[in-house]
Amino acid sequence: MTITLLTRVVLSAAVLAFASVPVAAQPAVAPRAPRFQALSALGDTLRALPLPEATRARYERQLAVARRAYEKAPANLDSIIWYGRRLGYLGRLRESIEIYTRGLARHPDNPWLLRHRGHRYISVRDFEAAITDLKRARDLTRDKPDEVELDGQPNKANMPIGTLKSNIAYHLALAYYLTGSWGEAADIAQHEVTAATNDDRRVSMAHWLYMSLRRAGRNTEAEKVLVPMRRNMRIIENQPYHRLMLLYKGVLPPDSVLTASPAGELSVEDASAAYGVANWHWYNGRRSEAQALWTRIVAGGQWGAFGTIAAEVELSRIPR
Repeated sequence: MTITLLTRVVLSAAVLAFASVPVAAQPAVAPRAPRFQALSALGDTLRALPLPEATRARYERQLAVARRAYEKAPANLDSIIWYGRRLGYLGRLRESIEIYTRGLARHPDNPWLLRHRGHRYISVRDFEAAITDLKRARDLTRDKPDEVELDGQPNKANMPIGTLKSNIAYHLALAYYLTGSWGEAADIAQHEVTAATNDDRRVSMAHWLYMSLRRAGRNTEAEKVLVPMRRNMRIIENQPYHRLMLLYKGVLPPDSVLTASPAGELSVEDASAAYGVANWHWYNGRRSEAQALWTRIVAGGQWGAFGTIAAEVELSRIPR
């Protein structure tokens, strides 16, 4: 049985009993905590998400508020979404997926629920399920006005940078990238770079576009992605992606992108930035440097970061 299939079986078992109850009769009970959250692409069991104590305490307080709202109004779309999101921030991914699945039983054509469940399917390394959800969300929103997506953890400017459609596209491109579908990932990312209305979205999608094109061997197209990247872009929260783009362009050295705590721990942002540097080494022929950095990322323990997920996938492709 493959890791993805095993993950899907475990997830299905967690919601099967609940889903068999008629929607109208489903109580607003908290989902049951699983024995583990996911299996990594390397077959490792992933359990508690490492979080600083103060961050965990804040997330727990936010979760308590969301849980009470859900218990009071389990059919309310906002209550469902925020309960699922708050569970996800704490790394309680399978419980988060279960809440979205319950919500989809009540609201089967809601793109918000599909967008968020698709995101969490990526987190548990079930990329095909993520693609299915995110493609459906994209289809449901195709001819409708876009909507701003509020941040669960607002940035310093308290200014959301993403929308429903842009976040569907971001995660869909990522899911395709993680499956090695470079062309599909590049097509979506190119559309989003063109449509971006702020520099944060522009650099985040340009990053995945550049990497997808390089991995596809489309180097001339990739070089064109770097042309509009500059130091003085207005970046609110995607500084790691911005620095990576300047690295790819030759403006910054690698040590200006790689950062870690004095103890050597990588943060979520650091893991994602480190993956970009490792990938840059890989497609420039420095395979041993890339593999060493991917190994360091995975050892850093930030298994919820997209950079860690991507590093796992890369290492799983290398013959042992």
